[in-house]
Amino acid sequence: MRTRSTFSISFWISTARRNDGTAKIYARITVDSQRVNMSLKYTIPIEIWGRKGSRVLGRTKEAQEINTYLMEVETELFQCYRELRSRTSHITPQMVKAHYFGEDINEFTLKNLFEYHNTHNAHSLCKATLSHYKTCQNYLLKYIQKQYKCDDYRLSQLNHQFIVGFETYLRKLYPINHHSNLSNNSAMKHIQRLRKMIRMAVDNEWIDRDPFQKFKIRMERKEREFLSLNELQKIQTYHTVIERLRIVKDLFVFSCYTGIAYSDIMNLNEDNLVLSIDGKHWISTKRQKTKNSFKLPLMGPALSIIKRYQYHPKRQPEKLFPKISNQKLNSYLKEIADACDITKNITFHVARHTFATTITLSNGVPIETVSKILGHTKLTTTQIYARVLDKKISEDMSGLESILESKLSDSIDDNEKFGNSVF
Repeated sequence: MRTRSTFSISFWISTARRNDGTAKIYARITVDSQRVNMSLKYTIPIEIWGRKGSRVLGRTKEAQEINTYLMEVETELFQCYRELRSRTSHITPQMVKAHYFGEDINEFTLKNLFEYHNTHNAHSLCKATLSHYKTCQNYLLKYIQKQYKCDDYRLSQLNHQFIVGFETYLRKLYPINHHSNLSNNSAMKHIQRLRKMIRMAVDNEWIDRDPFQKFKIRMERKEREFLSLNELQKIQTYHTVIERLRIVKDLFVFSCYTGIAYSDIMNLNEDNLVLSIDGKHWISTKRQKTKNSFKLPLMGPALSIIKRYQYHPKRQPEKLFPKISNQKLNSYLKEIADACDITKNITFHVARHTFATTITLSNGVPIETVSKILGHTKLTTTQIYARVLDKKISEDMSGLESILESKLSDSIDDNEKFGNSVF
């Protein structure tokens, strides 16, 4: 059970280094048996100090002035303590003293960090990514409210224990519109976002140590869903009289043959469709998420879909395709999967995995080329999408076997030619 800290203020006099019968008045701040002294800049004769009441004796104007000042100091120190209590449960007497003298005015907090991050990264992060950071920040504020009973938290107080506590909080969290608590990887993603913001604080010298120094983020490797060539053909040949399903099918197939993500497809316009010097049509644009430019020649199925919507009534002016929300798109995709007898959990992002795996990598396209097409900044990101299919493994091993047999045959021929024993 969490107990409140004990806090007290007392006044006393010190005769240290004085031999003229006078003493200096000090205030002593005590929090949970820890204490700190602060000089009040008053010097009085020792005999007029009342040790029992910790006040100046007598009714002189000077005595009344000093006692009034002591009462004001006591009131202000209590107010400082209460203000600190509203921010955090961990309070030291040094913090109360610093707050009284205004020395902690430049002390940065989590809210300061959030505001700085969101302001200075708004231009470099896409809307969805920035939304994820704001969700993480909301979880952090709820965590410190629950764990520390305060509305904000000083960056200088962040430590390994805080990070572990936040991880535990996330693992027990049941977000709105979720059927269960956060998965391991979802929790770790929020921890990663916090770590990035903390590194920003370290770089800005707002804190002098990284509380993540001894914390290890553990992501669980999960198999990403993708369609086989047979499953992709089922969707391509799927016919329906329902227009919304036809649009969703075409958008999904287009992504399967281009690897372009949902948000980037919705942003494609006529200017992104360019004609190269070889007479082929290319898509040239930037990824909304990373701002990385990418170009790719359009294969037949993708180009046919673009032409199909050239004069479509639901297409927005200058855009290549009709606009549809990602939520509705994923919902309609499940209808299509059921109609095609595909049992996999298909979302629109599965198309991007299908492009990386079934369309390109399994057909010998180098991973560096795939990474460039997908608009990734790191090759390791592309490796998450990459799948080495059993068919590709079989083909590669068969090729290796042929090479080894050829080399072995040449070696035997050489030995026989020079009369060497092969036994």
